[in-house]
Amino acid sequence: MKINLNHLNVFMTAAEKLNITEAAKALFISQPAVSKTIKQLEDALQVRLFVRDKQKGIILTDVGREILVLARQMQSIENRIHQVASRESQLLTGKVKIGSFPAASTLLLPEAIARFRAKYPQVQIELSEGVSDQIKEWVTDRTVEIGLVASPFTGFEHHSLVQDHMVAVIPDDHELQNTEIVDLGRYQHDMIYCKGGHEAAMNSLLEQYPIRLESNLTVQTAETLIHMVSRRLGIGLVFDFTLSSVSHELTVKPITPVITREIGIIALSFTEISPASMEFVRMMKET
Repeated sequence: MKINLNHLNVFMTAAEKLNITEAAKALFISQPAVSKTIKQLEDALQVRLFVRDKQKGIILTDVGREILVLARQMQSIENRIHQVASRESQLLTGKVKIGSFPAASTLLLPEAIARFRAKYPQVQIELSEGVSDQIKEWVTDRTVEIGLVASPFTGFEHHSLVQDHMVAVIPDDHELQNTEIVDLGRYQHDMIYCKGGHEAAMNSLLEQYPIRLESNLTVQTAETLIHMVSRRLGIGLVFDFTLSSVSHELTVKPITPVITREIGIIALSFTEISPASMEFVRMMKET
């Protein structure tokens, strides 16, 4: 049985969109052409890749999800073949698929992307943003080749880029204004905690201290935390790296106990990513 790579490309697009109409628009072909191609692939493989759902349109079958992961691997290998060949002619081409959380996109990626594009203008960079846990899933299922995430990095190869620490954020007229360090144990019930997808790292770090952090308010983004603290609804608790990606006029204080994490770049295996992605990782480490 010979698998048509074009059929796999149509299948992957439909699997990402979970909508035949949207897949057709993305591929610049007709809806019947998308449906026909998927049917041909299903016939060739003798399995059902999708089932129709009244509310969701189409959803992947269990075997469809497995084949999607393998199809992405094939697409990645094809991309690497072209990049290895083009490297011989000193003209790197192809695509680099990166996952990143917003603060890393703001603070770490612009300079690296600018340098990379200046040297390799023919390589396309595709950026997907989410929280660290999402990005780790994307790397695992090959949606992206490399990801910028917060520790822990268990299960992945990684290169550390930034050492980060948690800080407290207060208004200028807060009673802690003249205090050098904010004691989490004393103010644990007044905290506004910015989750941002890093709860696992936060909880694992707090396990070593006799503190049960019970925030009076939990938010998803640093921007929301800034607004809440500005309205004097509590003391903001956020990682400094995330906080530095947004503009504010609040006072930032160190905390005790000290809570740290790492920001790093991950891959399932750096030796197996494409030449273009390897070069991008090298530039990220230099930056």
